[in-house]
Amino acid sequence: MKHVAIIGGGIIGATAAFYLSHLPGSSSIATTLFDDENGQATKAAAGIISPWLSKRRNRRWYELAKRGAELMPQLAEAAHLGPDVYQQTGTIVTRKNHSDLIALFHRAEIKRQTTPAMGKVALLSSSQVGEKLPFLTHPPAGVFVSGGAKVEGAQLVNRLLAAAQRQNLTIIHHRGVLRDNNRVDDHSTSRSFDDIIIASGAWMKETLAPLHLSVDIRPQKGQLIDLSLKNWQTTTDLPVMMPDASSDIIPFADGRLVIGATHEDDGGFDLKPTAGARKALLHNASQFMSNLNELAVLDSRVGTRAYTSDYGPFFGGLPTNPHILVGGGLGSSGLTTGPMIGYFLANQVLGSLAEPLNRYTKPVGYYIH
Repeated sequence: MKHVAIIGGGIIGATAAFYLSHLPGSSSIATTLFDDENGQATKAAAGIISPWLSKRRNRRWYELAKRGAELMPQLAEAAHLGPDVYQQTGTIVTRKNHSDLIALFHRAEIKRQTTPAMGKVALLSSSQVGEKLPFLTHPPAGVFVSGGAKVEGAQLVNRLLAAAQRQNLTIIHHRGVLRDNNRVDDHSTSRSFDDIIIASGAWMKETLAPLHLSVDIRPQKGQLIDLSLKNWQTTTDLPVMMPDASSDIIPFADGRLVIGATHEDDGGFDLKPTAGARKALLHNASQFMSNLNELAVLDSRVGTRAYTSDYGPFFGGLPTNPHILVGGGLGSSGLTTGPMIGYFLANQVLGSLAEPLNRYTKPVGYYIH
């Protein structure tokens, strides 16, 4: 029996735990996951799976995000995720300039020919966007991509971990402390493991400090707000909208809208919601919805993302010890790229990784040394 530790129960850790309990060979694995959930970005996140029309130029990131978008429907089926967790409702992407929107549509048509996961692509007028999202009072024109989806981060992690617990996962609700190359401590015990996956997000510097390793990771505060739409009691099947240079608008069930998220480099590990962020998010939403005010805010969410200096995620074995695997630096694309990284890391532990990782990430030694 191989004993595996996972430090961090966010999107990477939870997905790795799920696959270590469901992939071929998992019957010979016993997994222990350490996580105190404090500040976890995934628990606060609601996100959009639609990387195909991103403005990002990082080719490795795009290949990873594209694979992640292809994986999510398979993961949803394997883990029996319901529409309250993951739902493919389509994405509306906007541009402020009409000529930019036309160029985006043509680019989407070209990409669709070699990317089946995108589904259908359509250029929508503002009135057509209003038909798809009837709660908008000032709908913009946009490009509709039917393969886009929405995800509720906290529920996704909870379902994946619950499924893994029914197989071979034990969860320790305390932060795991790496003591040396194969030992992890929690609040009361110390134990050895054959393989260790480090997925502690913005806290990875602290996690790897006992090994005297330097990590290219910085924290970033992200805030979202949940709004109530009193006249729309069901928004489950409505698409999500990614407005140009503004906050995403994500409809969920029971007349709830998620708006966000902020990107606060100076927020660090602070988990307090702020009036300034709430005001900015309401302002962004009010460009498309009139009569919004503070009374519409049901809740605020706050989490801490992890970014690298080149904004690229990284994952794989440590150069100093291949039995310690790492995955991090997801930034704001965690719900898209994180599951794919968790899948790759689980396959590495099981010895079944069938493809090189340099297509999706720079070597781990670029970020950790």
